[in-house]
This record gives sequence, structure tokens and C-alpha cells, in this order.
Amino acid sequence: MPPLRGTGQSPEAEHPEYAGQYRLESSLGTGGMGVVHLATSASGLRLAVKVIHAEHASDPEFRARFRQEVGAARRVSGAFTASVVDADPDAGRPWMATLFIDGPTLAEQVKRNPLDGISLRRMGAGLAEALRDIHRAGVVHRDLKPSNVLLAPDGPKVIDFGISRPADSDLRTETGKLIGTPPFMAPEQFQRPREVGPSADVFALGAVLVYAATGRGPFDSDSPYIVAYQVVHNEPDLTGVPDDLVPLLKRCLAKEPAERPTPYEVMVALRQSTPSASYDTQAYIPEPRTPDPRERVPAVIGGFPGAARPAEPPATGADPGAGADPAGSGAGRGRRAARGRSRRPRWAALGAAVAVAVSTGIVIVRSAGEPPSRPPKPAVTAREFSGWSVPLRTGKAENRTPVCTADPRLTGVYCAAPGLRAARLDPEKGTVRWALETAAGDARQMEVGMVPTFAGGLLHVVTPGGERLEALDPASGKVRWSAGIRSYATVRHIGGTVLLVSENGRIRAVDAATGERRWERFHGGVGTQWVSAPGADGPALAATPSPDGGSTLITAVDAANGKRLWEQRLDGELRPVQHSGGGLYLLSVNTDGYTEAVVRLDTGPGAGGADGERAVRRAKPRTPVDQAQATVVGDRVHLSGAGGSLLSFRLGAGSDWARNELWRLETGAAHLSRPVGDARSVHVMAADGRLLAVDLASGRLAGQTEPRMDDGRHTFAPMLPAPVVAEGRVYAAAPDGSVFGLNARAPGRW
Repeated sequence: MPPLRGTGQSPEAEHPEYAGQYRLESSLGTGGMGVVHLATSASGLRLAVKVIHAEHASDPEFRARFRQEVGAARRVSGAFTASVVDADPDAGRPWMATLFIDGPTLAEQVKRNPLDGISLRRMGAGLAEALRDIHRAGVVHRDLKPSNVLLAPDGPKVIDFGISRPADSDLRTETGKLIGTPPFMAPEQFQRPREVGPSADVFALGAVLVYAATGRGPFDSDSPYIVAYQVVHNEPDLTGVPDDLVPLLKRCLAKEPAERPTPYEVMVALRQSTPSASYDTQAYIPEPRTPDPRERVPAVIGGFPGAARPAEPPATGADPGAGADPAGSGAGRGRRAARGRSRRPRWAALGAAVAVAVSTGIVIVRSAGEPPSRPPKPAVTAREFSGWSVPLRTGKAENRTPVCTADPRLTGVYCAAPGLRAARLDPEKGTVRWALETAAGDARQMEVGMVPTFAGGLLHVVTPGGERLEALDPASGKVRWSAGIRSYATVRHIGGTVLLVSENGRIRAVDAATGERRWERFHGGVGTQWVSAPGADGPALAATPSPDGGSTLITAVDAANGKRLWEQRLDGELRPVQHSGGGLYLLSVNTDGYTEAVVRLDTGPGAGGADGERAVRRAKPRTPVDQAQATVVGDRVHLSGAGGSLLSFRLGAGSDWARNELWRLETGAAHLSRPVGDARSVHVMAADGRLLAVDLASGRLAGQTEPRMDDGRHTFAPMLPAPVVAEGRVYAAAPDGSVFGLNARAPGRW
């Protein structure tokens, strides 16, 4: 919190006399949120106490924002911030007390004199280190600027988390509100505020360093509107910046977030750019924080309760992709890397694309022995289920979020995770029955991944590196057959058939139980996405967008022989969600990734009219939904958005969304998984590892778990896996690497 400098006492500075147990002394200053007072704790600590203005205290949304500020400030390390000593966001006048830092702000210092070369580098390296610590805690500051940087004797401190956003928070995401300070805001804060992530803080860091060196920002103007235009469209003005820092600051100020360096890279670059003779902290630069030594040993896998020693090496089988890219060739890898940068998801199953971090290396099979020919039925009913939680991670992977599925009879929960191709967990106790590991300590993230999928009585997984599709015996983990998939862009399961789809539309269909080739034909083309009804044998439905995105061709294909059954062209760029109840549900998506409508195309026998056209129903939400994910349960469609919105509706005969919408809930989560529903609730995962259950009838939150974020280093998963709901139970995976099961019938007791 900044020690705001004011001119004289404001009328409010005298009141109230206390904040909790702390007697308020002199006023350090006043700002938009409240007044900052100096105070002293019972032990003699000097404190800066922020007390919210009276007019804001009556605003529930403002209280929520202040509650978020307190939470964010508490989550980050006091080494780089003003440590929170006490707070009461629910008081009549909400307040927060932090340690008082006796030092000027960077803005005050630069008004007197811009920083010289050595001081600039030292301050910049300290700020970068602070951002690294803040981001590890799962917080994005979003308002880094000179007045929010205190120059303490032991290094710069980042303060004022008033508009920061934890990776998950209790504050609803606003629509259409510009939040931040324009000269230090990243382009995405003006263009795509809901997509603001840690790289926006790196952009602000670059702007702050330019200001510290020159006394002005890289996009200076008297008008905030001109500043905003320049931030989005113009190159930064780096006149006066030391020449050797220009390349680094240009990277920090890149328009695209992915092109900016990480805070650690900035820290290293600033320290290495200074001669060691003049900079005494040059000698040692620590590597990024490593996991606890206990986490580096794959005993977490090998030591699972019930996990046995290897039974046999994995088998290999038919290789439909052989010859397309010889083993060891780099061409396939290059093509896959290029595909990974496209905006459409790659490997997916059952219509859900989830990026899975799976490592490369030697595979070890751990088996509980020869399996019975048919897995036993669960011995305990859902009413008796008490829940469990187990860690499922190895190595040093930054993304540790597993992805899981369950077999139709709920005899096992099957998961993949970084360093772990697949594992079978007992659905009752969470005990690991078998696990397929990769080489110890090797948990490099794979560029694409697939949710473990059941088809043909076997568990289908993609091997580390995306080289092969393997069909595993679910009882033992033994490989029954495998197929090379290097030359294919997508794997889709349609009942007992597996479609291996290349980018040019060539499809090879293989039997899910044996891996034998069924047929090979051309269907669709670039950008085609396939979907079918869960567990059904067809038809397979393909959605192929036109090159201009103005229309989408829907093609129905017989999964048994590959013959085209019918096709119909629909308006708009449509992405298939699910084939359910005699209809294909799709999302109409604009060029910015916002869902503008939900579409249903009748697909049942005889659905085509006299002219062959099938009935189409379309409904538009009141506002477009950012990065929408959807699922269909019965006659309901559940939709989640990147800003934390969750809604449920029936797609009726009309297009009046207000009439079709059943309920809408703003969860406050920064990101949500694809929702999953049952007869009672809608379940969804939040980015901080919370599992939320929302009452199906009322749309009210029925229960939620505590966050599961480990120590904050593994908060930002590429995508959130959807929970699995079966037999009155719900299973989910969290960013800390844990997999847990809960009683879905009693969310209020979570």
C-alpha cells in the first residue's frame, strides 16, 4: 500500500479514530479508495493503515474489490511487498494494516532525478524479481506504475493490489470497464481485458523502466485516449534509454503477450548487462525456485498405495501412420509445433480439447498382476462414499494439472499427468492400481495431449510427445495395440471407431478394440472438427468452416464404412459441442473468439424437410460469451465463459434468449472449465483448483471446495480439465497435481 503524500489534513483524516485495535495517527495521504494513516501496533511496529472512504463502504461491489485486494496482498511474499499485518474487510469502514515502508515512491524519486544506469538496473532487477514472486502466488497486479513502487533500503517494493486479479478470485469480472493506468497498461488491457495475464505486468515493467530512465513514459501524451491508441498501435519512444537496454525493453513492450520475456528473464538480463565491478549483486543469480526435494523423486508415483512392480514391457501393434514421418525425423515435430500455434485445439476426445502436460522418456509399466477378464463392479454405493484426495505428479513440471476420465461402470478413475502417461485409481479410495510413468525427473510439457478415453472396452491414451495412440487394458495397464499418429492432426472417438484425421481431410478409421483398419476416405478439410453422441456408434458429424468464416458445412458420415449420409451448410463459423437427443449443438464464434449464438441442427432420421433441409434453431445471448465452453445434458445447455459466467438454458423454438435462459451465475472465477451436469447440479472447476457445484434448478451455488494451488507456482494451467460425474460422485483434478473424489449428492458438506 503506498504511503500517499497529501497536502495537509483532509476532513476525513481525523475520522475514524481507530481501525480495529489500531489507533490512527497522522495521515500519510488520501486516494480514490480511502485514507492511509500511520499507526503503531502493540509491539511497536510502524504500520500504514488504509481505511476505505465512507461512501465506498456501502457499495457491495467495492467491498468485494477491497476484499480481493486484501487477499491478493496476503498471498504474495512480504520480501517484495508491504506485508499485511491485519485487516477487516467486513468492518463498518473496511481497513487493512501493512508494515510501513519508509521510502519514496519511484514517481517521487524520478521527479527529483531519473535513475542512473546502475540504479536503474538494480531497481529493475528487483522489480522483476518481485513480479516473479507475485506471479508465483497466482496474482496478476494489473496496475504496476511508478507510484506503486516504493524504493526501500533493501530494494523496491510493489504495493497497491487494489485492482489486481488473483488467478481465481471472488470478484465478478466487469464488462466494458477500463481498469488500470493508461500509460502503463498493456495493449490487451484495452482490447481484451478478460485475457489479461502475467505478461501484462511485464509490459508495465518495461514502461516503468523507461519512465525511471527518462522521466516520461514510452507512450506519453496529455490525452489518455491518445495514450491508449499509441499503446495498441505505435512503437514505444525509447529516446534517452541506455542503448544496451533498448532491445530488452522493446521485448517487454511487445504488442503480443507471448513475445514478452518472463520476469526471470528480465531479472537475469538486467543483472548480466551490468559490469560486475560496479554491481556487487552480479556475482550470483539464483535459478527459478525448484520444488521441494521430496517432489523431485518419483516416489509419489512409485510409492502409491497398491502400486506393484512392472509386469511386462509395452506391446506395439499396427502403425497406420508409419512411413509418413520416419522415426527420429524432426519434420513431424516441426509440423506439430506449427499446428500447436493455431487457434483451434488439436488432440481431443469426446469433443473436449484439453492441453495435457505429458513428458517424454522411457515408459515403465506398474501392474497389480494379471487382470480378470472383466473388471469387478464397485463394492460401495454412492451413498456411502466419503471422498478422497491423492497427489498425482512427478518431476519439476510447471503445469501439474492432471486430466481424468472414468469407465462406464465406474470400476476405475483413469488419469494422465505430467510425467505420467496413465494411471488407474480406485474410485472408492483413490488407491493407484497401476501407473505408466516416464523417465524419472523428465516431465517436460507436451505440446498437445488427449483426455484418456474409453472405446472398444479399452483405455486410449496418447504417448509422450504425441507419437502414438495406445489402447490399454483398463484392468492392468498393458498395451493391447498402438498406432503411429505423427502424421495426423486430430484423434476422434466415435463409439467403437477411432478417426485419425489429417489436416487435409484424409481420415483413417480403425477399430477401437483391435486397432485394425476399417476404412480410409477424404472428408472435410482444413479446420474440420468432428463430434458424435457420447458412446454412440454414429453418425460421425464434421463441421468444416468456409475460408472466410461466413458459413460452416455440416457433414454426417457413417462411422462403420465412411460413407457420406447427408450434408447441410449453416451460416457463421460454427464449432461443434455435442451430438445429443437427435440434434447437433454448435457455438457460433466471431473472429475475436466470442460466442455470439448457440445453434441446434436436427439430425434424427427423417429430420430433413421436403427440400432436404434440416431444422435449425439459433439463440443469441444478451452479451457474447468469451471463450465459451458448453455441454448438453438432456434438454439443457450449460455454458461457461472465461470471465467466470455460468449459465443454463433450453434452446426452444424461438430465438429469444431471455425466454430460453433458465439462470445465470457470476462465479467470480477468472477461468472455468467446461461445465458438467447431472440430475442435481452443474459442476465446474475454477482456475485455483476449486470445484464448484451449482444447483440445477435455482442456479445458486450449492457447494465448493477449498482452492488447491500448491505453493502458487503451478496455478496457471494451459486449460482446465472438466470434472467427471458418475454414480453420484464427482472426480476432479487441480493445479497442485492432486486428484480428488467427492460425494456429488452432498456439495454443501465439501
